[in-house]
Amino acid sequence: MKSDGEIMEILEAYDLTKSFRAAAVLAGCSHHTVAKHVAAREVGRPLAEPVARDKITDEYLPKIEELVEKSRGRIRADITHQKLVGMGFEGSERSTRRAMAQVKAEWKLGRVRVHRPWITEPGGWLQYDFGDGPYIDGVKTVLFVAWLAWSRFRIVIALRDRTAPSVFAALDRCFRIAGGAPTYVLTDNEKTVTVSHVAGVPVRNLQTVEFARYYGVTVLTCQPADPASKGGVENAVRVAKADIVPKDTNLREAYGSFAEVEAACEEFMAHINAREHRVTKRKPAAMLAEEVLRLHRVPDEAHTVSFGLARIVPPNTPMVTFNNAMYSVPSHLLGQRVFVRSHGAGPDEKVVIVHHGPAGPVEVARHGKARPGSPAINDEHFPGYVQKIPGDYTPRARTGAEAEFLAIGAGAIAWLKEAAAVGTSRMNQKMAEAVSLAKIAGVIEVDRALGTAAIHGRFAHGDLSSILQAGRASTTTHAASEDTSLTQGTSAWAAITTTTATVSEGKP
Repeated sequence: MKSDGEIMEILEAYDLTKSFRAAAVLAGCSHHTVAKHVAAREVGRPLAEPVARDKITDEYLPKIEELVEKSRGRIRADITHQKLVGMGFEGSERSTRRAMAQVKAEWKLGRVRVHRPWITEPGGWLQYDFGDGPYIDGVKTVLFVAWLAWSRFRIVIALRDRTAPSVFAALDRCFRIAGGAPTYVLTDNEKTVTVSHVAGVPVRNLQTVEFARYYGVTVLTCQPADPASKGGVENAVRVAKADIVPKDTNLREAYGSFAEVEAACEEFMAHINAREHRVTKRKPAAMLAEEVLRLHRVPDEAHTVSFGLARIVPPNTPMVTFNNAMYSVPSHLLGQRVFVRSHGAGPDEKVVIVHHGPAGPVEVARHGKARPGSPAINDEHFPGYVQKIPGDYTPRARTGAEAEFLAIGAGAIAWLKEAAAVGTSRMNQKMAEAVSLAKIAGVIEVDRALGTAAIHGRFAHGDLSSILQAGRASTTTHAASEDTSLTQGTSAWAAITTTTATVSEGKP
C-alpha cells in the first residue's frame, strides 16, 4: 500500500512525462500502479484508501462494548483482556488494547462536554485557588493564586496555612495589589467559604459573609466536582507551581526561609504579568491599567481578621499560642480576642499582637519569634508577680500557735525553714516553747537566739534555752590597780577552815 507522499510523487512523475512507463521509472514502481492512480484521479475517486481487513478481536467486539458501557468507559484494557481470555480469546493484549481504544473513542462520542468560551467584562471577576508550596524547615507552605479573568493578571502569595484569617488577609492583599476589588470572587467550596449544601444550594460561612460585606464583593463558589468553571485560575496554579516549587524541571534550589519563598512569588508575578498572554496577545500588566478603572475602592483599613489569626486570651493566663509557641499579652486583655501575625523574616522576624477595641486596632505586644516550649514573656504583662525560686518557701500561719511563733521575728522564720529542711522532730512543741520563752525573756532575745540556732543547726530539745542562758551570762571585767589585785583571795578557804574547826570541836 502506497503512502500519500508516494502517490503524490507518482502523479507528479506522470504529469511530467505523460507516460506510464516513464513515470514508473521515475517513481520506482510498476507502470500498472501508475495507471491505477492516474485512472482514479481522472474519475474523481479517493486515491488508494486502505482496505479494511478482518481482526482477531472482531468476534469479541460485542463483549468489549458491553464492558465499556457497563463501566462507563473506565474499565482497563488489561482487565478486559483477562475476561476475553476466559472466553477463549487467543490474541495478544496489544490487540485487546487497540480494540479497547477504538470502542472507548466511539463510546465517548456524544458524551463529551462542550465548553463555550467565557467572555468576561473588566472589573467583574477574580478567581482564587491554592497550590502546594515548597517545604520550609520540613513544613509545607501554601501558594495562594488569584487571577483577574479579564486582564489575566495573576497574583501569587505565599501562606503558612489555609485558615480563614490567612485566606482573608491574602485576599485583602490581592485587592490592594490589583488596585481595587472586583464585583465577584469565585473559589472552591471550602469550609472557609461554604459550610454545607442544602438541596444543592451552598450555605455560606458567616466569616465569609462579613468579609464580603466589608469589601463590597460577592463571594461565589463553583459547582461541586466542576473545576472547569474556574479553569483560568487552575492553569495559573499549575504554572506558578512549575516555576516556584523546586523541581527537576526548573532546577530551583530548596528555600532556606519563608522570606525567600515570598521573594520568589514577587519575581514570578513581575515576570508573568509582563509577558504577552497567548490568548489576548497583550501583557496582563497593561490590561490591568484599563481594568483598574472598573474596580471599586478598597477600605483604607483591612478587615480585623486580616490583622492575623484570631486568638482568645485565657481568663487566667495572659498568653496566646501562635505557630506552636506562646506569647504574652497585657493582663487587662484576659478573656478578650486578639489577632496574631508574624512580621519580617529571618533573625528580625517579629510576632505582632493586635487588639481591636472601641477605639480601633491597637498593637498591644511585639515579641521576637519564640520556639515551642520556650515562651516569649514580657514581665510588664504580669503585674505583682514574684519570681518563684525552688526551695524558697514563704511561711504562712495556718493556726494560732504558728502565727504566735512567726510573730517573734525573722529569726523565728529562719529557724522554721532550717529546722524543716533537716527534718527536725517535734517542731510544734519546740515552737510553743519558744513562744513561752519570748514571754519571759523577751521577744528580741528569743528571736536572736532562734536566729543563732538556725545558723549553727541547733534544733535539739533544750538548745534554745541553752543559747538564751549563754547570751544572758554576765562577764565581769577585772583590772589591776593600786587598790585591787588580780590575785585570788583566801576568803573561800576561810569558810572551809571554819567549818572544819567547828566539826572538830564537836567531837567527843
